[in-house]
Amino acid sequence: MTTIAQPPVVRDTVPATAPAAVPLIGQVATWARRRPTETAYTFVDFVADPDGVRQDLSWLELHRRATALAARIRRVAAPGERVAVLAPPGLGYVVALYGAWYAGAVAVPLFPPDQPRHAARLAGSYADCAPRCVVTTTAVAGAVADFVRANGGGAVLLADEAAGPDAAGVDPVGPGPATSDQDIAYLQYTSGSTRDPAGVEISYGNLAANVRQLWTAFAGGRIRFAAVNWIPLFHDMGLLATVAMPLLHGTRSVFFDPMAFLMRPERWLRLLSAEESAYTAAPNFAYDYCVRRVDPLLRASFDLSRVFMWLNGAEPVRATTLAAFADAFRASGLDRRALCAAYGLAEATVFVAGDRPDHRPTVTRFDRAALAAGQARPVTDERPAAALVSCGRPVGQRIAIVDPHRRVTLPDGQVGEIWVYGPNTARRYWRQPERSAEVFEAVLAGSAGLPVGPWLRTGDLGFLDGGRLYVTGRWKDLVIVAGRNHYPQDIEATAIGGCRALEEGRVVAFSVPVGAGEGAVVLAEPRSAPGGWHPDQVARDVRKAVWAAHDLALHDVVLAAPGGVPRTSSGKLSRAVARARYLAGAFATPRVG
Repeated sequence: MTTIAQPPVVRDTVPATAPAAVPLIGQVATWARRRPTETAYTFVDFVADPDGVRQDLSWLELHRRATALAARIRRVAAPGERVAVLAPPGLGYVVALYGAWYAGAVAVPLFPPDQPRHAARLAGSYADCAPRCVVTTTAVAGAVADFVRANGGGAVLLADEAAGPDAAGVDPVGPGPATSDQDIAYLQYTSGSTRDPAGVEISYGNLAANVRQLWTAFAGGRIRFAAVNWIPLFHDMGLLATVAMPLLHGTRSVFFDPMAFLMRPERWLRLLSAEESAYTAAPNFAYDYCVRRVDPLLRASFDLSRVFMWLNGAEPVRATTLAAFADAFRASGLDRRALCAAYGLAEATVFVAGDRPDHRPTVTRFDRAALAAGQARPVTDERPAAALVSCGRPVGQRIAIVDPHRRVTLPDGQVGEIWVYGPNTARRYWRQPERSAEVFEAVLAGSAGLPVGPWLRTGDLGFLDGGRLYVTGRWKDLVIVAGRNHYPQDIEATAIGGCRALEEGRVVAFSVPVGAGEGAVVLAEPRSAPGGWHPDQVARDVRKAVWAAHDLALHDVVLAAPGGVPRTSSGKLSRAVARARYLAGAFATPRVG
């Protein structure tokens, strides 16, 4: 982003439609008192048994365990100090978060040091937050203790340790923690898909507001249903959809390990089928993955008719994915109207806008050349077009499409930077005042009836069409060659469509310096096939498809070994890391083109 000189921030009122924040974490004690034996969280363990072993945690037991853990945390960490959670997926992770909140500490949801590909990210996030103590579970306690010793030391506590004397004399249905809406609830470390990870300060007020916004947008008046998810709990979507959403009305949350999903994606569908009413959330790749990996003979055995929302977010939503998933699971009773595209980011807690589950996804074809020039022009003929999925409308917050250089809003149909204003937007990054001012304190030169500021600059590009948001890409990801803009996801989709060796989630496009200008590069992992794929043929197919669709001559086509296309710890493609590795010569062999 370009730093812009800005006038003093004028704090406008929150939109009238925005829900007021509530003491959300204190709701645990409420449900412990009103529904002590009802299940709050269920973890399905597919390691202990391939068919899954259900482990339940009631509201009362959660309150007791969080209270006992908070007592141990207070011995080593004062209110406001950081408590890092380095635990595997499971009930212990949930208890660790609530224990930190009950202690008045700032929770830092991370992951255990058993992911070699993300070791540098974990070490960087850990050093940045400088936690006073770490909470983990018995299963990984040894590895976590070694990690802590190697990274500055600190106390290590176990979330699955017996309550013991710490819980003695504690009113099991007494009030929850005393916190202010302005207090920091947790640091959400960004996934690092386009930059180094940074800790977003999410306040209790931000968290409560975003939970209410999600309920308003998607629940449709329902208050009794289950969440079924596998997204990592250290991910913003996983934390909100799995951990925080049940608090508002005491609903139930079922979750399992992301690796169990990747090994057998039908587990997700089977767990959803078992519920009377359910919602779920996942990135776009997960829906593609189910289409490819779930045996067609199994599909009729699922009953997906009672899933009222399939939230699709965290990465670009593709129209082809929605159509393929709906067609593949029509026999399972899937309702196309339940497929909901959404847009959000960690800096806004997570949710910004979403399409409601009362109509089919809104897919519109826009002229590709005009879109690259910043104009969204719908087309109905056969000219080259980009099929974009609407991410719906904001709920309880405001969106503006802005020319960031002039700081003025743009009319419907013009592409600009997406700015967000609402009670869910964070105040700053942890210990990064300059970046915080640039991202969280943007102001409009002319408000045109909108709040002057402070606005959140998302770094994402998009436009409004009839009030609906369409996201076109990341500002920093744009591939600009010979003065023309190309969206990398369009190049990636074209490469996949033009070469049978390639598939979704294993291709990235980016630009690199070439002479006095820029050149476009495609990095791809060909899927395995009998006899393999000849590199030269793959390169020819990709070059031909991209030239025909985009009038773009690729500078390079690089084939990577399995796992060579970099991803963030939450599974998103990382174009920035791919570009950096390319420039460092990491993909020198094999290179084709």
